[in-house]
Amino acid sequence: MGWLHPWGTNATLGHGAVIPLGVPRGHRGGSGGSPGPVGTPSVLPPSHGAAVGPPLPAGAVPPRRAPQHPALVSAGPWGGPTPGPTPLGGSHTLLGGGPVPLTAAPSRSVLSYVAGLGWFLAMALPPLAPRTYMSENAMGSTMVEEQFPHGERALAYGRDFAAQKKKAGGIPVAWLERTMWGLGLEVYKQPFARTLPFPDESRERYMVKGTNVYGILRAPRAASTESLVLSVPCSEGTQNSQAVGLMLALAAYFRGQIYWAKDIIFLVNEHDLLGMEAWLEAYHDVNVTEMQSSGALGRAGAIQAAVALELSSDVVTSFDVAVEGLNGQLPNLDLVNLFHAFCQKNGLLCTIQGKVRRRWWWRGAGAPRAPSDTAAPQLQRSDWDTLPAYAHSLQTLLLMVLKQGSGRPQGDHGLFLRYHIEAITVRGINSFRQYKYDMTTVGKTLEGMFRKLNNLLERLHQSYFFYLLPSLSRFVSIGVYMPAFGFLILVLVLKISLLGGDPGWVLGGCGRGSGGALPEQLHSFP
Repeated sequence: MGWLHPWGTNATLGHGAVIPLGVPRGHRGGSGGSPGPVGTPSVLPPSHGAAVGPPLPAGAVPPRRAPQHPALVSAGPWGGPTPGPTPLGGSHTLLGGGPVPLTAAPSRSVLSYVAGLGWFLAMALPPLAPRTYMSENAMGSTMVEEQFPHGERALAYGRDFAAQKKKAGGIPVAWLERTMWGLGLEVYKQPFARTLPFPDESRERYMVKGTNVYGILRAPRAASTESLVLSVPCSEGTQNSQAVGLMLALAAYFRGQIYWAKDIIFLVNEHDLLGMEAWLEAYHDVNVTEMQSSGALGRAGAIQAAVALELSSDVVTSFDVAVEGLNGQLPNLDLVNLFHAFCQKNGLLCTIQGKVRRRWWWRGAGAPRAPSDTAAPQLQRSDWDTLPAYAHSLQTLLLMVLKQGSGRPQGDHGLFLRYHIEAITVRGINSFRQYKYDMTTVGKTLEGMFRKLNNLLERLHQSYFFYLLPSLSRFVSIGVYMPAFGFLILVLVLKISLLGGDPGWVLGGCGRGSGGALPEQLHSFP
C-alpha cells in the first residue's frame, strides 16, 4: 500500500470519496506540503481510518459507505473534518469555541441536573421561601369586626335544601327561586345542556342537562359596575347541602347591610364544572365549548373576585383552600393571603393541599414534645429548622407542582381564572379533630373576606400570579423557582448541542459559522 501517486491521477479513500490530485505544475502538492519538482509525486499523509487502494477504472462507481454522525467527525490535519470514529479522549469544537473533551458534556449534564434538583429541594427552606404579605393596600388591615348572627338559620336552610333536593331528585329550582325572592334578591335561572364527546362515567350518557339558579344583591352605593361572586356547586346527594344553607344565610345578612359598594352574586350551579362553565359563558356572552343555554340572564357589574364554597357537613374542623386552576393558572396571591389572614384571626385551622401544619408544644419541664394540629388565633410557632417541618413543606410544594402540571382545575374557581377573575375554592372539612367550629364562625370568616373585597378600588394585580406554596404562610416566587427549571432544561440543551443539529453550528472547526468550508465528504454521503 503506497502513498505515491503521479500527477493527474486520483487518490481513492476507503470511505468512497475520490480526491482529484491533478493540480497545475509548480503548485504545492498538498495543503501544508512542500512544493515538489516537476514530475515528482506528491506525498499525502494518510487520514484516520482511510484505506488507499489502486485508482478506480474509468466509469466505475465508487462504493458508498453509511454516513457517520456529524458529532463523530473529528478535526483533520488541514482544518476540515476527517471521516472516521473519534478516538477515545478526542475533542470537539462546540458552538464555535475551543475544543471540548467528549467526557466533558456528560459531566456537565450531570452537574446541571444535580444543580437543578438541589435548587428545587432548597426551595422549601426559609431563605428561598419568605413569609407572605399583603400587597394590596385596600386589603391590608383586618381590624374590622366581623359579624354573622345567623348560624342557626344557616343550619335550618341546609336541612330544608337537603329535603327539597331529595324530594325533587336534583336541584330544587322552584324552592331556591322562592327562597331567594323572599330574601330580597333578583333571581334568575339558566337551563343548559351539553353534548359530551364521550359518555359519562357514572350514567353512560352523552347529553347532560341542568339548571343554574342565582340571585343578585344590588349595591345601594354603586351603579352596578363591579360585582363579587359566592358560588356553591350542587353535587349529587347531600354532600354540599350545608354550603347552600350557609350561602342563603349570608345573603340574608348581607341584605341588611348598607356598606356594600359592589353587587354580590349568589350562585348555585348544577353539575359542578359543566354548570359553572355554562354560567360563565352566558354571563360574558361567549360560547367556546358549544354549550346550549336559554333563559333570561340577569347581569351585574364586572366580576372582581369569586369564592367557591364547599362544606362536607354542618361541623367544620379545618378549611382547605384550592388555588390550581385550568392549565395550571393561579389566582393573585393577595386573595390567598386574605383567606389565610381571616382564618388566623377567627381561630380557624386552614390548610393547603390537605396538609396540616403541625405545631410542637412542651408539656412540662423535661417532658417530650408532642405534635398538635389544633388551631389558635395567634400565629403558629415557626419550626422550619426541624426535619419533619422541612419534609412537610417539600411534600406540599411537590403536590402543588403535580396538580399544576395536570392542567385540571381543582375546583369551580379554576374556570373563573380563564376570564381574568381572581377566585379560590374553600372546602370545609370535618375530620373529627378536637376543636370544631360552627356555622357562626365560618360565616364570620366569609363575611370578613367579602367585606375586604368590597373595598377594592381596582382588580387585584400588585401581588404575584406565578408562585409555589410550601405552606400558607410562605411562598416561592417565580424569580426563585425558575433557576431550578433552567438547570434541568440545560441538560437537554447540552445533549442537543453534542449529538444533533447542523454540523455548521455543532462543529466549529468546519462549520459555516467558523469560516471553514463544509467538507465534500459529508455531501457525498446518501
